[in-house]
Amino acid sequence: MSLDDRAPTAGDRAVSSIPLSDPHDPATQSIGGLVKDATAHMSTLLRAEVELAKAEIVGEAKKAAIGAGLFIVAAVIALYSSFFLFFFLAELLDVWLPRWAAFAIVFGILVIITVIAAIVGWIFFKKVRGPKKTIETVKAVPSVVPGSGKGAPVDLPGGAGVAPRR
Repeated sequence: MSLDDRAPTAGDRAVSSIPLSDPHDPATQSIGGLVKDATAHMSTLLRAEVELAKAEIVGEAKKAAIGAGLFIVAAVIALYSSFFLFFFLAELLDVWLPRWAAFAIVFGILVIITVIAAIVGWIFFKKVRGPKKTIETVKAVPSVVPGSGKGAPVDLPGGAGVAPRR
């Protein structure tokens, strides 16, 4: 079963697209019609870029939320474990060690747990990236728009090569 055969779900959104070929013959169309088509195409392009940015940012926001959640877990562990485990472990170690050494060891263990959780949270935050596809397509827009001065064809994501008009 291909992706095209699947049933649309509630999360699927239709994003309008700009046709790759002109449906009207520019020689027979009025200037007003051409301006209308250009305006409609630009509007569709901007809406599609906004939708792409939203889709990319949602994924990156989830990664950031996981990292933030792990930082919160580190803080909660550091706080609550000091109340519930600190005295129990210190008193248990006090059986074999001097009291000050028992409390120092327990404190060191709690610091290590906190540092590990913070490092894992930092790793998740480092994985957060900007909306790469949106940046690529926005950079390609000036070369596709007539009168931009760029003459080289542009490969848009998805493999559709577009040669700008002159």
